[in-house]
Amino acid sequence: MAEMKAVILALCPEATIVDISHQVERFDVRMGAFVLASAAPYFPRGTVHVAVVDPGVGTRRRPILVETGRSLYVGPDNGLLMLSAHREGIVRVYHITNRRYMLPTVSRTFHGRDAFSCAAAHLARGVPPPEFGPAIQDYQTPRFSRPHRRGGRLVGEVVHVDGFGNIITSISEEDLNGIRVREGVFLNVKLKGRDLRLRLCSAYGEAPPGTALAIVGSGDFLEVSVNQGDASREFRAEAGDPVEVSGPA
Repeated sequence: MAEMKAVILALCPEATIVDISHQVERFDVRMGAFVLASAAPYFPRGTVHVAVVDPGVGTRRRPILVETGRSLYVGPDNGLLMLSAHREGIVRVYHITNRRYMLPTVSRTFHGRDAFSCAAAHLARGVPPPEFGPAIQDYQTPRFSRPHRRGGRLVGEVVHVDGFGNIITSISEEDLNGIRVREGVFLNVKLKGRDLRLRLCSAYGEAPPGTALAIVGSGDFLEVSVNQGDASREFRAEAGDPVEVSGPA
């Protein structure tokens, strides 16, 4: 929003502001987390990311700063930042409490302008993260933000269904490498109560039209897709559905 950019530029005129997206569905924290995690790896090291999908604004929901091995993230403590932050390796998380790094008046409904953008500008100017408030351990880590292992299976969830009907999961290529899965093998995928056996392809066109496949998409997340079809319709899947993946027995 214009006001957020104005605050950043007023405090840090040399800042370069890049809009990742303003097309996230209202209140959809999971979708916002996916969009952020898809874009963040391509920004320069040391980038300050500000993300706001904040249905809890004005409540006791905390404003936080996440320091990773590559970037800094500012936003609400509702899991929005964590899918991306976990992929980069979280160093510390801070509760932003120092009013020196907020606007003089913080509204009840626009923390993106009054707290998050202000903090981001000060970070860009070189203020060290510990200056913003105490380090915390009890930050929100939703299930979608951190796939886990259960035996030899990866357990994650659907984070997004794109306009082509591709079912995008929270499981990354790095996660697949952790269970020694490579392109060309057949994956066992449990989705919506169905047990699927899908070849892990390097391109959608490796499967015949109308055939289901698995692929690591452009955002580095595992997708369940149908070549020239709509996987979400075929499998009746939607964001939030659990998904389990394992390699060949």
